Amino acid sequence: MTFSIVARDSQTGELGVATATAGPAVGALVPHVRADHAAMATQAMTNPYLAVDAMANMPAADAEQALQNALALDPESDRRQAIVIDAQGRIGAWTGSRCEGYAGHAVGENVAVAGNILAGRIVLDAMLDAMKGPGDLAERLFAALDAGNRVGGDRRGINSAALKVVGHQAYPEVDLRIDWSANPIADMSDLIGRTRQGSYAEFFSAVLRRGAGS
Repeated sequence: MTFSIVARDSQTGELGVATATAGPAVGALVPHVRADHAAMATQAMTNPYLAVDAMANMPAADAEQALQNALALDPESDRRQAIVIDAQGRIGAWTGSRCEGYAGHAVGENVAVAGNILAGRIVLDAMLDAMKGPGDLAERLFAALDAGNRVGGDRRGINSAALKVVGHQAYPEVDLRIDWSANPIADMSDLIGRTRQGSYAEFFSAVLRRGAGS
């Protein structure tokens, strides 16, 4: 019921995650980011504690080992789906055998995508291709979400979306959510534009500068 992407910017070291689903408030459960540690999406029959447990293992363990350690604690891991990328660009990915519909994951350099109840593998391929385009990490994550949606996305349609990016400070550089909408991708595009214009852009930049000096 969800499609997601996690990625690392090899130039800046930023980590990010974007996700969309047919249900409400996907941003409350699926995306998880921690500066200089990892970006992770946990979905299907969502267990957010997979992210809590995996990130607790980092950076001592790499993304794949941290994910496997977390899955070992979950008695219903066959109903879960998760992708994670760590600060070195290493990837862990899991699609349980009981995930519904077309369910799967795919990985590339510094990026992983996953989804369930999808229109098909075409959704994952479109997302990976979109990440090769121009823009900063947040823009490319959004482009990937948009591309996946355009080729069918969640078979039932989508009603919520979220996008998070962290740099090297604890507070996210981008943290956006559309909790319920008939067109969350369009609303997310508008929200991204508004946060990067005029006084709003100045405000967010000031918050990050203050965080850097504290």
